[in-house]
Amino acid sequence: MKTTRKQFTTLALAALATISFIGHAAAQGAYPSKNVTLVVPTAAGGTTDLSARMLAQALAPVLGQSVIADNKGGGNGNIAASAVKRAEADGYTLLMQYSGYHVISPHITKQKQWEQSDFQPVANVISAPQIIVVRNDLPVKTLAELIAYAKANPGKLNYASSGNGSLQHVTGAMLEQQGAIKMVHVPYKGTGPALQDLLGGQVDLTFGTAPPFMPHIASSKLRVLAVTGKQRLPSLPDVPTTAEAGYPRVDATSWFAVFAPAAVPKAVVEKLTADIRTVVQSAAFQQKALEQGATADYQSPMQLGDKVKADLANWASVVKTSKIEAE
Repeated sequence: MKTTRKQFTTLALAALATISFIGHAAAQGAYPSKNVTLVVPTAAGGTTDLSARMLAQALAPVLGQSVIADNKGGGNGNIAASAVKRAEADGYTLLMQYSGYHVISPHITKQKQWEQSDFQPVANVISAPQIIVVRNDLPVKTLAELIAYAKANPGKLNYASSGNGSLQHVTGAMLEQQGAIKMVHVPYKGTGPALQDLLGGQVDLTFGTAPPFMPHIASSKLRVLAVTGKQRLPSLPDVPTTAEAGYPRVDATSWFAVFAPAAVPKAVVEKLTADIRTVVQSAAFQQKALEQGATADYQSPMQLGDKVKADLANWASVVKTSKIEAE
């Protein structure tokens, strides 16, 4: 009888373990079973925010759950990144990251709140060159005229960025170097607030990806002088590149990508990247991005990881040359 009880107990425990394993596997396979949050490291209104909301809207029906964009701007992206780093590694809290914060800010941040190893790449979503935009009453109509105006008025022009060390800031520094001019940098907590002050005339110009500026360019409230990529934008066909305007080394392209906490299970990341690929490669998403002056640009976790490594190295030299430091 004792032997029978032992056997029964062993079998019962094995059965419970099997049931537990199956239940755990089923739970894992059921991802997602609740809302997914995309934490956005900027205020509303900029391209990072627009990219997150475009993705959230299109991804929700594919995932079968609501996808919520949650803005946590400030701190050169550190507030949002820290929040995602601390989140439970279950795939329900993700970071909609802006390249400037991911590969430039680390070079100027003295007290780091996160490391590259805290995150794993999921997918790149949007890529877009910067454009150079001025207030409509600034007496310049071309990049050459802007350079000439800056030289005639040293230190008078001020340019807005989405934060110290952002790609807009670095683009401004590159233009100062290449044009041999001096401007005043005015950092904001995102493109949205910077755009509002540009429209209000508090700042003279800014650098940024096209999406948030397109309505104001179309209504002639703002004037675009150049595109900082190697090709003209289809949505702004008459606007020359910086290379065409005589400044080929003023070349900056932003990317907007999804990252997850490092410990999120591989199966969850594979599910997310596959569904994001479906969305980003759809004709509707590509057309919407194109209309906004950007490119729908899906890249796999491996491709995005390689891009991060390359950009970290490339921007390190730019930051050093420009002598950009933390605030």
